[in-house]
Amino acid sequence: MSAFVAVLARDLRLGLRHGADLAMVVIFFVLAALLFPFGVGPEANLLARIAAGVVWVTALLAAMLSLDRLFHADYEDGSLDQLALSPAPLAVIVLAKATAHWLTTGLPLIAVAPALGLMLRLDPAGFAPLLLAMLVGTPCLSLFGAIGAALTLGARRGGALVALVVLPLVLPVLIFGVGAVEAEVTGLGAQPHLLVLGALLAAALPLAPLAAALALRQALESA
Repeated sequence: MSAFVAVLARDLRLGLRHGADLAMVVIFFVLAALLFPFGVGPEANLLARIAAGVVWVTALLAAMLSLDRLFHADYEDGSLDQLALSPAPLAVIVLAKATAHWLTTGLPLIAVAPALGLMLRLDPAGFAPLLLAMLVGTPCLSLFGAIGAALTLGARRGGALVALVVLPLVLPVLIFGVGAVEAEVTGLGAQPHLLVLGALLAAALPLAPLAAALALRQALESA
């Protein structure tokens, strides 16, 4: 637990020190979402129908902007080797780094999402399930992203490879996240979709760090 807290605090400090990178993620999220009305037109009913999907897709793309840097800096300066040799399990280190990624990336996206929903004419009934779904679903993006970042560590054009690895993994999160909003708006209730998202998070919490840790071991041994 002490190793988890230490790595989490270290990554949070480093993340806040590079505030421009964090701002870029949020700016991309906002600009990408605001482009859709120019592409599909300003018709209110059309925007309301696609609002949840637009917010989720752009949030997913924005979160992936920083995934390739999740382990890269530590890999380049040798810190990752030291972390791997420490007494703490490498999976715990991965979990701490994924948590820091979510706190510095996922939470800002959640904070901005209601404003984007308002601008995209999202039905008022959809705001609560949108926030709940993102609160449960965005940690899955960071956890699955850790797997992609670990598998592509040291590879050329790692950013593009991370996207190719992560997108199939997070597709269920996208489907049920959007489905929760649409079900609530149509009167069917968002609870089943939120429960599935909760189950995905419950599975990802123990399994994703283990898978990422195995990939990191392989990358360090082959370096």
